Amino acid sequence: MNQVTVVGSGVMGKGIAYSCAIAGYTVFLNDISEEILQRAKKDITQLLETSFEKGYVREEVYQHALGNIHYEADLETVAKDSSLVIEAVLEKIELKIDVFKKLEQICKPDTILATNTSTMSPTEIGAQTSRPDKVVAMHFFNPVHKMKLVEIIRGLETSDETVAYVKEVASKLNKESVEVNEFPGFVTSRMNCLIGNEAMNMLMEGVASAGDIDKALKLGLNHPMGPLELADLVGLDTRLRNMEYLYETLGEKYRPCPLLVKYVKAGRLGKKSGKGFYEYS
Repeated sequence: MNQVTVVGSGVMGKGIAYSCAIAGYTVFLNDISEEILQRAKKDITQLLETSFEKGYVREEVYQHALGNIHYEADLETVAKDSSLVIEAVLEKIELKIDVFKKLEQICKPDTILATNTSTMSPTEIGAQTSRPDKVVAMHFFNPVHKMKLVEIIRGLETSDETVAYVKEVASKLNKESVEVNEFPGFVTSRMNCLIGNEAMNMLMEGVASAGDIDKALKLGLNHPMGPLELADLVGLDTRLRNMEYLYETLGEKYRPCPLLVKYVKAGRLGKKSGKGFYEYS
């Protein structure tokens, strides 16, 4: 119960590892190379230091977390003894399935396998293993250390025990959770992708500037962040993959805005590339 493995050290993986560590778990963070993991270690350490300096975490929590996040490129080493493995790789179904097939061979029979996906099917992923009852989706939100929600999505075979287990983990991470029966996009991604895509269409049509569209939704509809700002934060390539999946599974209303497609082709991926709907220094 005290050891968690996170597979993938991108934005979401780093955030999940940080949140688990400050909640008292021993965390193993895995990625494909030592170079990638060293960058992740630098980012997580910096976040821990900032959280401690600003008084968000106590000194004993800070010290414990520093010593209890382990960075390792060998998946077998980090996953074989964990009670919970959270996959946080790119939002590509074939990649996620490949990770779960490897975990199936490595992990103990009672290990819970969770996918941090915003749209993909835990049923399809779980069907690639001999333990679909222990496969579930835990959809965290960016930035993980600030956002309070975790969507918990049941696959067709996910057991009540598995759902109860991950709800308990979410609670220990100081998160609220909602339980969702699997359907493409779950609750939040279906709504968020529609709003964001419509904002992109309005920008493309010249209805208003990016800044004014975001301002209108923040001040007029009380959204904490504008939809174009949020897309830049998530990553426009990630948003495009989500939209393509929802378009394929749910139909025409999720057709990706041509402007989104164009921006991704141009390498304008949002905050992580320095330029998306906004420019970042």
